[in-house]
Amino acid sequence: MSGQPFLFAHILREYFFICIFVGSYQIISTMSTKRTTLPMVERDEWLAPVEDVINRRYDNYQAALKRLTGGSGRLTDMANGYNYFGWHYDTTLKGWWFREWLPKAQDVYLFGDFNNWQRTELRLQKGDGGVWSIFLPDAMYSYRLTHGSLYKIHVHGHNGWYDRIPAYATRVVQDENTKNFTAQFWNPEKPFNWRGDKFDMSKQGSLLIYESHVGMAQEKEGVGTFKEFTKKILPHIKELGYNTIQLMAVAEHPYYGSFGYHVANFFAVSSRFGTPEELKELIRTAHKMGIGVIMDLVHAHFVKNFNEGLNELDGSNDQYSKPGDEGYQQYWDSRIFDYGKHEVIHFLLSNIKYWIEEFHFDGFRFDGVTSMVYKHRGYTEFDCREKFFNDEVDEEAICYLTLANKLTHELRPDAVNIAEDVSGMPGMVCPIEDGGVGFNYRLGMAIPDHWIKILKEQSDDEWDIWEMWNLLTNRLPGVYTVAYAESHDQAMVGDQTIAFRLMDKEMYTAMDVDSENMIIDRGMALHKMIRLITLTAGGDAYLTFMGNEFGHPEWIDFPREGNNWSYAHARRQWSLAKDKKLRFHFLEAFDKAMIALQNEYNLLADGYPYRLQMDEGCKTIVFSHRDLIFVFNWHHSTSVNDYIIKVREPGKYKLILSTDDKEFGGFGRMDHNAEHFTSPVEDEHFMQVYNVCRTACVYKKIEE
Repeated sequence: MSGQPFLFAHILREYFFICIFVGSYQIISTMSTKRTTLPMVERDEWLAPVEDVINRRYDNYQAALKRLTGGSGRLTDMANGYNYFGWHYDTTLKGWWFREWLPKAQDVYLFGDFNNWQRTELRLQKGDGGVWSIFLPDAMYSYRLTHGSLYKIHVHGHNGWYDRIPAYATRVVQDENTKNFTAQFWNPEKPFNWRGDKFDMSKQGSLLIYESHVGMAQEKEGVGTFKEFTKKILPHIKELGYNTIQLMAVAEHPYYGSFGYHVANFFAVSSRFGTPEELKELIRTAHKMGIGVIMDLVHAHFVKNFNEGLNELDGSNDQYSKPGDEGYQQYWDSRIFDYGKHEVIHFLLSNIKYWIEEFHFDGFRFDGVTSMVYKHRGYTEFDCREKFFNDEVDEEAICYLTLANKLTHELRPDAVNIAEDVSGMPGMVCPIEDGGVGFNYRLGMAIPDHWIKILKEQSDDEWDIWEMWNLLTNRLPGVYTVAYAESHDQAMVGDQTIAFRLMDKEMYTAMDVDSENMIIDRGMALHKMIRLITLTAGGDAYLTFMGNEFGHPEWIDFPREGNNWSYAHARRQWSLAKDKKLRFHFLEAFDKAMIALQNEYNLLADGYPYRLQMDEGCKTIVFSHRDLIFVFNWHHSTSVNDYIIKVREPGKYKLILSTDDKEFGGFGRMDHNAEHFTSPVEDEHFMQVYNVCRTACVYKKIEE
């Protein structure tokens, strides 16, 4: 050892560098215990004062990962709850095991139509960790326990005796007469064949998301099905040019009007829309069309219903949630998961793996992230740094979301996870290894709020184009954002779609092509402009809710007591856009052209738009993406001939898209054959265009 020039000794977490000179030892330095700064903090000096909090969150994640995986670091090896709990066939013993985690239950029984609904005949045995199990040998039950059998568990807990649906039930159905929900033994003779289904989201390019709800995707007054969606709606989405579907309300929920956001059974496909195999066929068909499918995943809370869901399943009020008010979401009247409990994390991570492995979903839109990561559930103004890093932040929830992203990308490196977070929590869209939570995208929720606000509160001449521009471009580099003008949120009762805010009752009387109506003319023009600037300036991906592409005239109102359980507003009237005598088809034609423009020039991948000109007097915004120039004139009346705009590159330009084109329901005031030549002024270049009021135009450079 004495012949070596250096000796490194490691003692606990302190590092000593020992240098040896001519047989004598001299300690020359002692390294500081200060850790290396995480890349997330290195890139953003605004985070430096809260570096310790970010380090703690990262350490929490690392500790949880080690604890959950036994040090292997692979969550895929532990997120297998659905392969253990519930029904599983034992090929050795020749029979079915049934297992459920009910740690505080005193007695548990399994019953169903296979034993004539005798509640206390088949008693489960309690094992380690509060896992109850029973084995049903083929010799006794194979002739009665068949595909489609109905069953429940009878649980004796601190709250008494109750019939419940197991947490890991993979099929739950509702009785048409009693309206009660019951678990169903699902074991089709032929498993679904996924052969050949290998879809890669990384090859999709920029995400163009068509947010969809299967039940209300049909024109009939009733509940649509997976089969109908596959046959009728998938071709429509493909024709429009969207490359990703965001599928809502997939997991079973007892109240249809909750839009799928009060989930009761997390491993069960909503039986209203069809069978698990029919959902799989929908996804496989979408993949064949080149369309990815992401699931609207609700892990922020669960329905508090006692008969259908997880609430007090083992007789206690703290099995899946924290006890009492701490586990209650007062704003949504639901229960909140306990993100610090090992078994709950295992349940939720297993749920993620289940949807990816069994149904081939290509990622998730995580609903209600703001509610998850703040103890006040997001009901505050996020006006200072401290509110992202104080005691009101639920760091257990942040840790869970980090684990969820880790697992998703272990299973599918190409998967896309999107966070619905209105707060702008730093690090939400940041790689885990850099200190972030690991989402691929966040929803740009401030954008639709802005459009609704100015449409609701201001006249056109009050619109501030600087406020509009700053809002659309207000995102940090690398924080990939899904821009949208409106999602399902803006279409619900109590709110209005952009089209309805613009045109209101006139949509019912003046949308025929022969009508002359100034309200409709204004609404049509602004609807197209709002969508185009949102797509081209608002983010790195784009989303629309089904029907918004043609300005669906009505709000969404699910059947409820207040509307006599009507389905009249829980559907999409596709025929409106197919009728050439109505103006809806013009709005749809523009949406198709807008998406085609994005797909041809890959505008979203270009990042931030390059601002060229802001003219408050003419309410005109000019910006560019590569060799395309965008001119938005928001003025209600001012049109300018030979309007001078700045360009980045000299040359000849031609108009390639205008919201005023007649094929889009405009007045056709723009000349597509005109050539526009630039002129130099000192070191800059300018060209003249016809700047038409309430019109957006796109010019392309065609030669030097």
